[in-house]
Amino acid sequence: MAGHSKWHNIKHRKAAVDKKRGKLWSKCSRAILAAARQGGGDPDSNLTLRYAIDEARYANMPRDTIERLIKKGAGGLDAEHFESIRYEGYGPGGAAFIVEALTDNRTRTAGDVRLAFSNHGGNLGATGCVGYMFEQRGTITIPASGLDPDRVMEAAVEAGAADIEEPAGGADDDAAWLVTTAPTDFLRVKALLEGAGLPLGESRLDMVPLTRVTASGDAAGELLSLVDALEDLDDVQKVYTNFDLDDATLAAMQ
Repeated sequence: MAGHSKWHNIKHRKAAVDKKRGKLWSKCSRAILAAARQGGGDPDSNLTLRYAIDEARYANMPRDTIERLIKKGAGGLDAEHFESIRYEGYGPGGAAFIVEALTDNRTRTAGDVRLAFSNHGGNLGATGCVGYMFEQRGTITIPASGLDPDRVMEAAVEAGAADIEEPAGGADDDAAWLVTTAPTDFLRVKALLEGAGLPLGESRLDMVPLTRVTASGDAAGELLSLVDALEDLDDVQKVYTNFDLDDATLAAMQ
């Protein structure tokens, strides 16, 4: 089993505290519209739509709002046309970044992403410049509070998880287990964990770094600012990076 990722747990906590609901719902809405337009309104046959719906539910978007977005996207004629674009680049200290966006204007989005990198000591690179440093995996979080660790570990192993990371900080209110799967096993493992009665948190397909770099001091602050700047862009859906924070910076944030 891999050691826990300090950055993952900080990011998980930060997302729960800092993200404004309106901004998050806007991103979820765009993902649902795009998925329904491209693959139809049935989540059983459109996995991209299913993932988008799951993320919207995790963000506490009302069910009727989700259903209206699916109908609008599947109808096609009055739905905005968004295309998926991936950007890759480097932040301070050589940290690798993958940025996934949904946009109706490639020129605008490319300019906004490039500006965010340059404003925070980074560089937008060519497609493929850091992609080889990541691989796609299913990620499932399980809130640790009140759960027996042996129960979580046993359920994850029986479900066929590829890896299990114990929560940093024990079983406090913000700590979470991280279960990873092969992309093809994601839905099956998720269903089995739900069937075992475990309360699942955010669950999705992620780009997981194969190697990590440790950030400290000014570089750590600049990297966190770069993540915030990218995530604040309306067109950006996901930001993946391979940096961890050193112990001193982590302690200061906590």
